[in-house]
Amino acid sequence: MSSVIDHYRQKMTEDDKAFFAALGRSIARLRKAQNMTQGQLAEFLGISQQHMASFEKGIRKVPASMLPMLAQLFGISVDELVGLKSPVAKRGPVPKLQRQIEQLARLPKAKQKFVSEMLDTVIQQQ
Repeated sequence: MSSVIDHYRQKMTEDDKAFFAALGRSIARLRKAQNMTQGQLAEFLGISQQHMASFEKGIRKVPASMLPMLAQLFGISVDELVGLKSPVAKRGPVPKLQRQIEQLARLPKAKQKFVSEMLDTVIQQQ
């Protein structure tokens, strides 16, 4: 009976197979970049080396509860671990010169030309 339950748990859709294969490749790549063996990573996660190998091959589903541990170990976000694009970094305070350039771009062309000529004169004096 338990083999039937194990088989049911491991049954994956084609999308699951593709996702877990990509996740396994990512885990293997990150593990190797840290110079870790499968055995060392398995020990860290509290699983067998064979279990770890099946994750990396995409044969078994990586439990969601392991994702934060893996991400933290590898120094990345869970989003990055599972292959999602990292969010665009939020822009910090805009430097004064950058704000001025953006304001300059909104001026009429004649005023833009005037400011540009003034800047050229100041820069040439340096």
